Amino acid sequence: MTHELTALTLAGLLQVIQFVLMSVPANLELGTRQTLGNRDNLNFEGEVSPRTARLYRALNNHFEGLILFSIACVVVSVSAQSTTLTAVCAYTYLAARVLYVPAYAFGWTPWRSYIWMIGFSATFVMLAAALF
Repeated sequence: MTHELTALTLAGLLQVIQFVLMSVPANLELGTRQTLGNRDNLNFEGEVSPRTARLYRALNNHFEGLILFSIACVVVSVSAQSTTLTAVCAYTYLAARVLYVPAYAFGWTPWRSYIWMIGFSATFVMLAAALF
């Protein structure tokens, strides 16, 4: 397995961890009556603590970032263009996403945005490297 696919697999596992970090406090704060229900009238962010709401947003942000990162990893791996640069970028993305969770959860402003930009930039470099 390429380094890029290894980083992608670890990013998928991070997504699972983020889900648990968000869902456990959400269930405790909302109660299973709401979380197991149809959620038609659930205003999630208005009914949970600020930290749980931040964990929810961080989880959704990772879903968004993981799409582009997945494309980059697959393109680099399938086209056999894995290099030291793309491997470093893949692990940089992963490290940035790991740091992003506490940065978002604890409201590290402006560091959260800088950490996000590092991960996004690493993904961009991977895509550019595959083209050039």
